[in-house]
Amino acid sequence: MSLDSRHSIGLLAPKPGERILDAGCGTGRNLGAMLAAGAEPQGVDFSAGMLEEARRSHPEVPLFEGDLQEALPFADAEFDAVLCALLGEHLEEPARAVAEFHRVLRPGGRLVFSVFHPEMAATGMSAQFEDAGEVFKMVAHQYTVDDYAGWVAGAGFADVQRHELSGDEQMADEVPWASWLVGRPLVLVLTATKPA
Repeated sequence: MSLDSRHSIGLLAPKPGERILDAGCGTGRNLGAMLAAGAEPQGVDFSAGMLEEARRSHPEVPLFEGDLQEALPFADAEFDAVLCALLGEHLEEPARAVAEFHRVLRPGGRLVFSVFHPEMAATGMSAQFEDAGEVFKMVAHQYTVDDYAGWVAGAGFADVQRHELSGDEQMADEVPWASWLVGRPLVLVLTATKPA
């Protein structure tokens, strides 16, 4: 998340007044950066518990409960940009989610879609969290870089670009236990545009 937050927000480049959908916003870790840029974010997430945490941190942001693999509760062409950070590997039908992102974007709008890098996922690593001393490993599907890029292009996006990010020293400083991941591919970010 440390590596993704630095790079995905930079690639998103939120601007004042832009309506941005944080798809799978979770606890709202990216909403602050959008607000600081003057953008007008909204969030959607499957987890009511995570949304409650996001509401406590950012009560001014409209947040909605919803499944990214179903119809999103937004009108066509409602957003200038969509950010979906570190969720793709947990979706059973990423193509459906990406098609919905395309639908809710205005013509000329942009998508920033990041996932745990497939090379690391192939080793069996996946996101996990701890609750009351017990570690829970999240379900992660084995998709490839080409799978993700194909779903984005197949949804109708243009100018699909791949950004493959490796662990770096700043990440190791922020998360010391992860120093062994320096130099390894950790995050794949796809950027794309909905044709005007």
